[in-house]
Formats: sequence, C-alpha cells, structure tokens
Amino acid sequence: MEDVKRILAVSWITQYCTETVRSAVTLASKYDAELFVIHVVDTAWMKGWNLPMKLNEEEHQRNLERTKGDLNTVINREKKEGMKIKTIVKEGDPVEEILKVIEKEKIDLCVLRAHEESRIEHFMVGGSNDAIIRRMPCSILLVRCERIKKAARVKA
Repeated sequence: MEDVKRILAVSWITQYCTETVRSAVTLASKYDAELFVIHVVDTAWMKGWNLPMKLNEEEHQRNLERTKGDLNTVINREKKEGMKIKTIVKEGDPVEEILKVIEKEKIDLCVLRAHEESRIEHFMVGGSNDAIIRRMPCSILLVRCERIKKAARVKA
C-alpha cells in the first residue's frame, strides 16, 4: 500500500456513501495521498425515451449544482484539517465515467461501498459496482457498510 498516491472514492450520495468517503479520507491521510471523490449522475436512462416532461438546461444545471453541494457536504463532514480533496461530478454512464477518471487521474486505489442496495438505490445508481469491479484497472477497497445498514433497519 506504500505505492498508493492517488485515491478515488466513489460516492452515490446515499446514506451509505459517508462510510466510503470516511475510509478514503483516512487512507489518504495515512498515506499522504491525493484524494478524489466522484459522483456520476446517470443520464443514460434519459436517452431514447419519449418523456412527457421537458427537462430544460437551466433546471438540469441547478440539479447538478445541488448534487455538487450534497457531495461537498458529505466530504466536509469527513475531511481532516488542511486536506485537499478534488470533487468530480460527471454525467453519463457511471461505469464509463468512473473508469475514465481512473485512467485520466492515474488512480492507484478505488474505494467503493459494498452493500446490498435497496430497489430504489438499484434503480437510481444501478448495479454499477459489479461492472466497475470487472473492468477495474487498479486496486479496489470495498467498504462494508453493514453498521449503517443495521442502524437504518432498527429505526424502521
């Protein structure tokens, strides 16, 4: 792990991504590595559909800015004093966009959440972890988010 100098945390901005970001921040701090946190807005479902609503560019930009704000909120809760973290918000197919960032930024380690997603999460972010893992050109750390998952079940 001494060779880890660039870490990418994949955030889906769900209740489970805080643990992923926390783990990535800890590793980046320990190994004095650069940290990137990415969230991909999946727009693939919008292509080829005849939707009854019209999504205008202004509204779309507001949604992207809100997503960036949500991601920064998660990161700011976890980051350590003086630590620089680059946030990346992309649009498109999550697997393709994440793999492009890994290649472009020369990422050494990718941190992903590892839990069974709910049906709504699967619909919103898909089963992308499996597809990412199969094509991953770098090392992977899967963060088990069981503790958070159990807490959510107890509240329900």
